[in-house]
Amino acid sequence: MSYPNVRLRRLRYNSIIRDMVEDTHLRVEDLIYPVFVCDGKNIKKEIRSMPNQFQFSIDMLPEIFDKIISNKIRSIILFGVPEKKDEHGHVSHNSNGIIQTALKFIKKKYPEILVIADLCNCQYTTHGHCGTIIDGDVDNDTTVENLTKQAISLAKAGADVLAPSDMMDGRVLHIRESLDKNGFQKTPIFSYSVKYASAFYGPFRDAANNSPSHGDRKTYQMNFKNSSEAMREIELDINEGADAVIIKPAMSYLDIINRVKAKFNIPIIAYNVSGEFSMVAAASGNNWIERFDIIFEILISMKRAGASAIISYHALEIAEKLNKNV
Repeated sequence: MSYPNVRLRRLRYNSIIRDMVEDTHLRVEDLIYPVFVCDGKNIKKEIRSMPNQFQFSIDMLPEIFDKIISNKIRSIILFGVPEKKDEHGHVSHNSNGIIQTALKFIKKKYPEILVIADLCNCQYTTHGHCGTIIDGDVDNDTTVENLTKQAISLAKAGADVLAPSDMMDGRVLHIRESLDKNGFQKTPIFSYSVKYASAFYGPFRDAANNSPSHGDRKTYQMNFKNSSEAMREIELDINEGADAVIIKPAMSYLDIINRVKAKFNIPIIAYNVSGEFSMVAAASGNNWIERFDIIFEILISMKRAGASAIISYHALEIAEKLNKNV
């Protein structure tokens, strides 16, 4: 049956009917807010390329957590910005390190917040790469050993979820086995299974102080021209014990999110990354776009593609808007 018997606009004329037949929804519970914590005291430092996003020292965390809780956001992902680094990133598994200390503080003061700990070495190495450099490149297996030590350290400090973001082969399996042996069988792994070598990460490197001192990350992060490879990465991580997968970036990779959703029965988290955030900030700052409408449309596109949840620097402002509409 077709026109004139079928008129799809009949479902659009009335706003109540439009709301009734929506098939994609965005909830505050779907949002995960990134928090950057740095060494020092009394620090709230705006990130140069990410307006209204900040690095916080631990004593200043209540300022941002009060906003997170008042906006009913229930999940964060935590990134560390340490003063001291080393060649191998060993500082990342120091029991008194920046993230370990922050975790203890957050879980004591805000136990209701789910804390996902980003698990990588790039913030902790002097060269800014995601692992140990041997013969001019990141050595996979040595890096996995260090990541596993970091995982145990973060779990002991109170992380609710671990999110390895390094893209080393086999790290999910090693981390899972080590967590289980150390009594952390209930700690989930949300793996960055598909992380592309992307130009969209530029502002994050201001936020995390982790720009590589030489070379790039193309020998371990994925080629953005590839899509079938992403399916292999997802399948391997599922087989190794990943409980959910993160796809990064999101906005230019909705096709990947959709393919993963169609093929695998696993929760998908889209990472609405720093470059995506900063483009919106720049355009809205010049009044070229309507900020909230654009953000909402972008986030809905990620849910429509198949994302279960979204990591986004827009989370606070969108949560405030969603709460007002309840």
